[in-house]
Amino acid sequence: MSMTIETIGVIVVAFILLWVAYQLLKTVGKMVINAIAGILLLVISNLVLGLGIGYSWIVVFACAVGGFAGAIIIILLHYAGIVL
Repeated sequence: MSMTIETIGVIVVAFILLWVAYQLLKTVGKMVINAIAGILLLVISNLVLGLGIGYSWIVVFACAVGGFAGAIIIILLHYAGIVL
């Protein structure tokens, strides 16, 4: 009887760990897509609008972490005359 309770406990813990891993991977996937979108927006804005924003580590980091919103902030800072 004791073995059955231990086995059920292990199975429950395994399902909980799988659920947590799934949630983390789902979130990471969305973050990666957002980061790629931000960097692409910055590159396309530079090419099409000729903004001349340099690709320093802080600019790339802001676009990678902030995604689309990060790229917009970098572009607005560039228009305001603040160079990063």
